[in-house]
Formats: sequence, structure tokens, C-alpha cells
Amino acid sequence: MRYAIYFTPPCSDALHKVAANWLGRDAFSGEAVKRPAIRALAAEEIVRLTEEPRRYGFHATLKAPFRLNEAYEESDLLSALMHFASLTAPVVIPRLKLRALGPFFALVPQEPVVPLNQLANDVVVSFDRFRAPLRDAEIARRRPERLSEQQRHNLERWGYPYVFEEFRFHMTLTGPVEEKDQPHVERILHDFFAPVLDETVEIANLALFVEPEPGAPFEIHSLHPMTGGTTMTRPTSRAVGRI
Repeated sequence: MRYAIYFTPPCSDALHKVAANWLGRDAFSGEAVKRPAIRALAAEEIVRLTEEPRRYGFHATLKAPFRLNEAYEESDLLSALMHFASLTAPVVIPRLKLRALGPFFALVPQEPVVPLNQLANDVVVSFDRFRAPLRDAEIARRRPERLSEQQRHNLERWGYPYVFEEFRFHMTLTGPVEEKDQPHVERILHDFFAPVLDETVEIANLALFVEPEPGAPFEIHSLHPMTGGTTMTRPTSRAVGRI
């Protein structure tokens, strides 16, 4: 079993519902969700595009998947996560935008949100004691020869290349998209997510995801409300409808 600490919107949130519809799976229930009918994109193409992110569920990575250190039990991790969340203030992203990150598409903050990066840093450091050391095969899967020197250091020290200065908050929507197809896919994604892109996104919980066995879909084990003080960087609410 592997664990991961992610952010994901609550199951009742419009962004979650739209994303689950696009990915074809709800990580809260673990059940398949009827995929959208998009005239300009065949159903089998949507299945192919979403194969990888569908397994992980709609999320933003804070602490990448890890095997539990043998010195700890799951209950220890849960207790620490509840305690951390109770001391941590929520963070608000004023607006998301669609962006291509290399070959794949994701939702990212429209503007930098400094407290969000600090939250990610704190999660990485605070929960690293629960992470079992990477096995050689796990390191090899990260293709270290393709990583920068800093990313390789992060992988060796923290179990994941994209932490601290390398961290970019993102919520993945597709696997790799061929360059020639990217403008077409981008238009479709923008139209599909447009009804929720003007909404603020409150990072008000930390989600513990689990992978029951290698290659299995990730499931949401539990949500942990962030109740430590006032919300950071809260903007004026936008008056927009939800779908």
C-alpha cells in the first residue's frame, strides 16, 4: 500500500464534479462516472487522454505517494495529519487557469499564491518521517537521468523531484498530448471547465489518498479540515453561477 497527501475539493464542490465527469471516475466513491459527450472529441479519445490522471483521481500533490516507514502504523500517520491540519490555516486560490505543462494539461493558479507554496513545503517536511526510503526500482521510474541536479537531489532526499523551488501547484487533467493535437485539446478543455474557472478555490482540507496495491486506482481514505486560524490570502468572492 502507498499513501499520498493531496488536496482535492470536497465531493459536493462544482469543480470536483466537473473534473470527475471529465476523468470518468470519482476518487471519493471509487466508482466510474459517465463521461461527457463532446462532439469534437471521440469518447475513446477522452478515455485515452485521461487514463493516467483517472487512476490518481482529481488532486494536487502536496506529498507524493510513498510507502509507509516500518517504524510507523497507519494510525500514526492519521494522527499526525489530523494534528497538522488542525494547526494550519486554509489558503485561497483566487482563480485557476488551464495550462499546458510540457505534454499534459492541468489547472494551475492564475497568479502565484505564496502561502500555497509554503503549505506544500511544510507538508513535505512534516511528513517525511513517515516515508520509507525509495527502492532502486522506484528511483529508476523517475528517470533520474532526465532530471536536473536539483531535482535529483530532491528525489534522493525527499522522495520526489518536484518540491520546494521545483514545486508547481497543479491539478492534472490529461496524460501526454501530442504537440499537433494540443491546440484542439486545449480549446475543448477550456470550454468544458469554463463554468468553474472563475470560482475561487479554497484549500481547506488535506486529503489522505491510498493506493491499495501497486497499479490500483488511488482512493480517498479521509479528509482533514484545516482549522488553524484565519484563511490566508482570501480575495473578494466572485459572484458566478455553479454548474
